[in-house]
Amino acid sequence: MKRVLCVLENGVEEAELVAPVDVLRRAEVDVVMASFSGQLEVTGKQGIVIKADELIYEVDAGSFDALFLPGGPAVMSLRADGRATEMAKQFAAEGKPVAAICAAPLLLKDAGLLDGKRYTAHDSVWGELTEALGDERVVVDGNIITSRGPGTAMEFGLKLVEVLAGEEKASQVAAEVMV
Repeated sequence: MKRVLCVLENGVEEAELVAPVDVLRRAEVDVVMASFSGQLEVTGKQGIVIKADELIYEVDAGSFDALFLPGGPAVMSLRADGRATEMAKQFAAEGKPVAAICAAPLLLKDAGLLDGKRYTAHDSVWGELTEALGDERVVVDGNIITSRGPGTAMEFGLKLVEVLAGEEKASQVAAEVMV
């Protein structure tokens, strides 16, 4: 069974977190939501409280097959912290998929992972991500997977399913959730 480490911090954009985690779990991918806040309960951008599975320091990042970075204002805290950026570097160095949506590609930029890559992001961060492809909803370039925002979260999640569990499983889950 494939395993995905999902980073959680206060201010996460809830739709960008829940939709991909939902479809990954429907595809029987083990997703562990790990909190960087020091608490299991994380409050999202819209005030929804989400309970993480574990605290980040309890997790062996090397035991996962992919890293998932949801967006929202949480990204600014994660940038300041630096650990998520280092994780992204490590996953990429090991050839593992690194997925980021909305503002989270900023973490990939900080890690040096976007150089020479095709990617997209939320238009609010295009000032820093000047090469972002504004007309694409989900972009895969090698092991880097990026997406635009809450409105693309389901497509993004299904692309992660495809990358980790195959096209057939992604089609099955898409049909199940009526996409």
